[in-house]
Amino acid sequence: MKFRLIGTTVPAVEVYFEQAGEQMVTQSGGMAWMSDGISLNSDTNGGMLAGIGRMFVGESLFMARYTATRPGTTIAFATTVPGTIVPVKMKDFANGLICQKGAFLCSQSTVNLEITFSRKFSSGLFGGEGFILEKLSGTGTAFLEIDGDVVEKELQSGEILKVDTGNVVAFQNGMSYEVETVPGFKNVLFAGEGLFLTKLTGPGKVILQTQNIKDFASTLSQYVPHGNGRIN
Repeated sequence: MKFRLIGTTVPAVEVYFEQAGEQMVTQSGGMAWMSDGISLNSDTNGGMLAGIGRMFVGESLFMARYTATRPGTTIAFATTVPGTIVPVKMKDFANGLICQKGAFLCSQSTVNLEITFSRKFSSGLFGGEGFILEKLSGTGTAFLEIDGDVVEKELQSGEILKVDTGNVVAFQNGMSYEVETVPGFKNVLFAGEGLFLTKLTGPGKVILQTQNIKDFASTLSQYVPHGNGRIN
């Protein structure tokens, strides 16, 4: 399997199947275009419980599995919002990669997608993002969908990074992940920051995004005419 990234504003990844039998997996509706010579099969990719678990993190109950019936075929998967596609080689994450909901775009069939939970319930209860997360493991390459541009950081042992919860995309499995409140009510009220921050402690790799689609949508909504025809 080979691939290339296409576009800049709303990019896509185009996969080239070198051999018959090679497969790509995505959530339902993730495929943008494909050539002849590729078959489609939908399944729960791990059983009904696994499918139901994915629904809790915003993914589809059924996953679409595309198989090359002959070599030399191509298939593409596109992002849903302006942003970036990040290829992730699972060999670089021996213990797996923990992702926020909606980050998974597609992967080779040798990549396992399962549901995991934050060690601290408060991480999901108070942090804005669910404490139900996605875990990628196995072999091969997965592709993550990023809002805006991507920033990657390698934290040393004991090094702490505090991030607005909506800007966290993924982090190496085994890192400490918790949510803390921003101290001081006036800091929240007047600084324009959220009430909670995600605290990540190294060692390990962290993948961040410069845009938060929820904040972006909230900003755009101010310019959408409402019932009175006026813009807020």
